Amino acid sequence: MSEIVLHSPLEAAHLALGARLIPFGGWAMPVQYSSILTEHAAVRETAGVFDISHMGQVFVTGADHIAWLDTVLTNNLSKLAPGQGQYTIMLNESGGVIDDLIAYRLSENETLLIVNASMIAEDVSWMEKHLPPGITIRNESVAWAGLAIQGPDSAAIFAKVFPSESLPPRNGIAKLADGSIACRTGYTGEDGYEFFCPADLGIAFFEKFIAAGATPCGLGARDTLRLEMCFPLNGNDLSPARSPIEAGLGFFCDLEKPHFIGRETLLSQKSNGPALKLTAIELTEKGPPPRPHYPVLSADGETLGELSSGVLSPTLGIGIAMAYLPAAFSKPGTALLIDVRGRRFQAVTVKKPFLKKPK
Repeated sequence: MSEIVLHSPLEAAHLALGARLIPFGGWAMPVQYSSILTEHAAVRETAGVFDISHMGQVFVTGADHIAWLDTVLTNNLSKLAPGQGQYTIMLNESGGVIDDLIAYRLSENETLLIVNASMIAEDVSWMEKHLPPGITIRNESVAWAGLAIQGPDSAAIFAKVFPSESLPPRNGIAKLADGSIACRTGYTGEDGYEFFCPADLGIAFFEKFIAAGATPCGLGARDTLRLEMCFPLNGNDLSPARSPIEAGLGFFCDLEKPHFIGRETLLSQKSNGPALKLTAIELTEKGPPPRPHYPVLSADGETLGELSSGVLSPTLGIGIAMAYLPAAFSKPGTALLIDVRGRRFQAVTVKKPFLKKPK
């Protein structure tokens, strides 16, 4: 049986701009319009706009919904006031990552979860499995189009499109006068917004942001941008077999909470130290771009693991990657070898992130 491919409400606009579409998370999405290098540079230097309509929008409501969400998510939603959001993680019973997501508290009785495209059905099913009386889950993912406006000029561009709106602060969320939603966050390491509107208005807003100065960008640039910042990709760097502690995401797990699913595993790993750590790796000689699943070896040739993500960094001009390595080999400065189709290239572990952004 062939895989069902979903189509973005912006697809006609992508094709009109000459985008190349590829399957991603069950969707047909643009990988690039002009070139990954050009689109990457636009986000680092000015601003780009990405179609993120494949991401899921799940609304959770009820008087006690925050207390319940705190039992199925790792971070502490009770610390959020309406209008605030936080990065958080959904775990299985053994502490492995089901999904990483952003939770925005819309009001006292409602929270919006932005979840990964390929995990919408699984996330909703997992929550419904643990759902108590009085809490309601609404999966509205097909009703919304999503755009990410990212880069140093993103605030000015957003203000051109919405000149009379008060825009949210970092990690904040605001409902705009026309019913759309603006969130001050992103996946690139730059300032920016994630914007959600009714699906039938997606193309119009996409064109407005481009007219205001944003460069259309695809998944290729999104991947190089996020990896320069060591932001993990679910399905590559995060999986049900790996915990947030192993992934270096312990900061987003409030172990002071009395209970959340997977907590006991995280407590044990925090106390004893994880056997494996998601480690940043730089190639130290010229070679082909590193790719997921390339073997990682010690300097002596012992196989240690495989790359979970890897690209040629447009900003740094070197190959960068991440891999789960034994803790003894994860210390920055450790010499490694990357096996690229039978050829071995020298590499070294480094401190995250690859790209050090000024505060």
